[in-house]
Amino acid sequence: MNKRIILLSSLLLVFIGKIQSQQDPLLTHFIFNKMGYNPGSTGIEEGFSVTGIYRSQWDKVERAPNTSVLNVEGNMNRYFPGGLGVNFYHDQIGFNKQNNFMLNYSYPLALGRNILGIGVGLGFESFGMKPDFITPDGKDKQDKYIPFEGFNSTGFDMNLGLYFKSELGFYIGASTTHLNSATLTNKKSSLQSYTVARHFYLMGGYKTKPIGPGVIDLQMMMRTDLKKYSLDANARYIFDEFGYAGLIYRTSDAVAIMLGVYPVKNLTIGYSYDLTVSKLSSVSRGSHEVSVIYSYYLPSPPVTVSRNPRWL
Repeated sequence: MNKRIILLSSLLLVFIGKIQSQQDPLLTHFIFNKMGYNPGSTGIEEGFSVTGIYRSQWDKVERAPNTSVLNVEGNMNRYFPGGLGVNFYHDQIGFNKQNNFMLNYSYPLALGRNILGIGVGLGFESFGMKPDFITPDGKDKQDKYIPFEGFNSTGFDMNLGLYFKSELGFYIGASTTHLNSATLTNKKSSLQSYTVARHFYLMGGYKTKPIGPGVIDLQMMMRTDLKKYSLDANARYIFDEFGYAGLIYRTSDAVAIMLGVYPVKNLTIGYSYDLTVSKLSSVSRGSHEVSVIYSYYLPSPPVTVSRNPRWL
């Protein structure tokens, strides 16, 4: 059944000719990839961090999406105002491959004791397609009767975002990715192209005051390309020195559990399992996701004391 679905989808792509992306990669651990969705959050938190996320979506569905993310960001206020970060993700769906690389900067505008991060991300988006159709007999082969060749193309990409961090323990952000909505075209055939859809995000979160040995962390993110939309909402209980456990709901797609541990200081290892609730539940055993985050905090600068000889 899965192979027939993929074959039919492939044939439709061939005859349509022009492809348009529907959504940026979905991540259950979106809370650890804020910079990827909103450059305004870059370096807002103290210190430096490296984040890696891997997602295997729709287990047991052949050629289902696989996503890898790598983020490096840091608060640079000790050297100059703002935060710097690099975001990279690789997404593979069927015989389509997509790579995105962004250099992000956020300027922190002080509003009393609150901070408004004004961010921009500049980089490139690449798309590659190598047709490898699955025939009904289950054998992978290029169908000689389908006149379609693969191609690779790269174009400029731009993200913008605002991220407000309150002293009261909550944040809210609004952003857009792929602002320029680049069209990546096959140089050998202008009939084959891939348009990167512009996306819009609204995110927010709040941490409660200590409850028992930890706090409750509530976060949400809405996303849309003005054709489709989805909402992720999660609630985690964070144990101060041990880890966290939580639940996530994604509209019309999945319910997920999140578990995380802090094996050593400043290191977080997380895992999530999505239980598919859409029509794919009949063929999918859910989605798996792993995240690793390491944070480093610069030591406080030494306090220097100068003495006037007249005061000795």
